[in-house]
Amino acid sequence: MTVIRDYVSAHRDRLLADLDAWLRIPSVSADPERAGDVRASAEWAAAALRRTGFGTVEVWETDGGHPAVYAERIVSLGLPTVVVYGHHDVQPVDPVELWDTPPFEPTIRGDDLYARGAVDDKGQVLFHLLGLEAALAAYGELGVNLKVLVEGEEEIGSPNFAALLRRERERLRCDVVVVSDTGIFDKDTPSVCVGMRGLVYCDVDLYGPATDLHSGMFGGGVPNPATEIARLCAQLHDADNKVTLPSFYDRVVPLTDRERELMAELPFDEAAWLRDAASTATWGEAGYTTLERIGARPTAEVNGIWGGYTGPGRKTIVPSEAHAKISFRLVADQDPAEVEEQFRSWLADRVPVGLRHEVTFSGGVRPCLTPLDHPAVQAVTRAMEQAFGGRILYTREGGSGPEADLAEVLEAPVVFLGVGLPDDRIHAPNEKVNLPNLLRGAEAAAYLWHELAQALPTPTA
Repeated sequence: MTVIRDYVSAHRDRLLADLDAWLRIPSVSADPERAGDVRASAEWAAAALRRTGFGTVEVWETDGGHPAVYAERIVSLGLPTVVVYGHHDVQPVDPVELWDTPPFEPTIRGDDLYARGAVDDKGQVLFHLLGLEAALAAYGELGVNLKVLVEGEEEIGSPNFAALLRRERERLRCDVVVVSDTGIFDKDTPSVCVGMRGLVYCDVDLYGPATDLHSGMFGGGVPNPATEIARLCAQLHDADNKVTLPSFYDRVVPLTDRERELMAELPFDEAAWLRDAASTATWGEAGYTTLERIGARPTAEVNGIWGGYTGPGRKTIVPSEAHAKISFRLVADQDPAEVEEQFRSWLADRVPVGLRHEVTFSGGVRPCLTPLDHPAVQAVTRAMEQAFGGRILYTREGGSGPEADLAEVLEAPVVFLGVGLPDDRIHAPNEKVNLPNLLRGAEAAAYLWHELAQALPTPTA
């Protein structure tokens, strides 16, 4: 342990220099004008992986999308193989005026480094490179074959990622996938994430009269799309705040008593959480705590709703159309395609005669969950214990990513090794990464390979 910690500490400045250089590349995948920057980011990552000693490093093209980076260090076919997943694209920086320092000019203040992508996800990719070097310095070898896959489209929903995985399935064959795009519960409570929620997103358009109508002449005589879109959105939940879609909960894997006990051990300060949420009261499905609701239970949310006249003054009309954006967060073992059909059926049953509706879905992300007692989860736990000291607790995260595709296509369990903090302002102005945590992440990565080597079965020919 001392050798690894000393190595990581001694090479801190090099880690920061690499991070500074990578963060200066504005790899915003959502902005077509930044496509060249996303490619430059991929090339930078490839060069960094080559410097770290990976024998094979390639930039993989996607079907009309942004490139990913692949690297491998194969020692022996008789060893377990691990794929490390991260991403090099970043979120847009708007509103840029809310940043205290320029988003692509990394700035250190105290223990934190501020820049877009600092924690999501460039910093968490880079700690693996330092961890690899530290492990080799301490042990001389890893005990596993190591592959790294750094995606370039995670921040736009990974539209080409599943196809890339299927195309390169043989190259990526492995025994476990380690995702480093998550965090710990808080600065004083190191934890391991064991699950991520899935996502379904749609636009609902409601059409009534062919034109806006005078509300005095026609109001009360024809259906009003704005009234009905509000009524539909209100019907998404029952009196216990449960989602009302038919069969919505049929596949949901319930929390076990043990999982609920461990979740209850997390030092959750609801009042502080509400302050972070800029809210005055909690809300949600009856019978569950706030932590259970945001990590382990499915949801329906109205993301936006509009219709009719919204300008200054009065315009007394029955509007011709109204709209809503609705999303569902899913948990294991819900399937996005099934939820789409559930919502289509639910909506068709409720739209009144005289209105026409359209619903457009924009892809889906499946949920991912690895049992607490899985040997790979326990290996991550032991690695985190050595790096952070003390007991490691368990969380589930409410965000969504490509973890389910990784698990399904590669036919391997997914585990999470992340060091982000709740106040790192992911996707927001003034994103940051806590530097002591980043170094602990490098340590944990260094310990992880031997822990996985001992936990995973030896491959057979």
